[in-house]
Amino acid sequence: MKKYKSIIFDCDGVILNSNKIKTASFRKILKNFDARAVQEFIDYHENNGGLSRYIKLDYFLNTILPQYSEIPLNKKNMLLNLLQDYGNVCKKSLINSEVAKNLEKLKSITKKIPWTIVSGGDQKELRDVFTKKNLYNYFQGGIFGSPDKKIDIIQREEKFGLINYPAIYLGDSKLDYDVAKNLNIDFLFVTQWTDFKEYNSYCKENSIEMINSVSDLIAIFQAN
Repeated sequence: MKKYKSIIFDCDGVILNSNKIKTASFRKILKNFDARAVQEFIDYHENNGGLSRYIKLDYFLNTILPQYSEIPLNKKNMLLNLLQDYGNVCKKSLINSEVAKNLEKLKSITKKIPWTIVSGGDQKELRDVFTKKNLYNYFQGGIFGSPDKKIDIIQREEKFGLINYPAIYLGDSKLDYDVAKNLNIDFLFVTQWTDFKEYNSYCKENSIEMINSVSDLIAIFQAN
């Protein structure tokens, strides 16, 4: 573990216990739509952890909803309204979300290795929430999110020198693993709060190392 020059964390389900918060927020803002469409969207949302709300809600309006009801006349305005509603609902709950245990101790052990957040969550919202939860200063490598894609964020920040190799990425979704694999970054799947119901078989099939929580890194570092 001590060989790494950067540690990259997903946010939802890794640093914050926020996956269920996001699901509940989607349900709330979509409550006036066809219930079948909403449930199909929730299934899509949970099976595609790490994708931004921009992509997910666009998929809802353009792919899922037309199967169940008339297509909205102005989908662009509806998308903007849904994004605004989702952000307002979600942010209030995120500020009160549970934080991964022992971050301060892990930071003291890994203090020479910069931490970076690369999330599917909205970047401005992430930075506001992390500031209010007194977590911002842990991540001297930066806190980044949507609308930029995760793979683009990592490639960009590598060019700027904020992410250096070798690096390790801690995530809780297939997307996180795919990003790490495509960029030749080592990966750990964090299981404690994941929404991905088939994570165990998926990790075994792909020979992905699993840990229960971020705090498990403490013992790994100390063992090395």
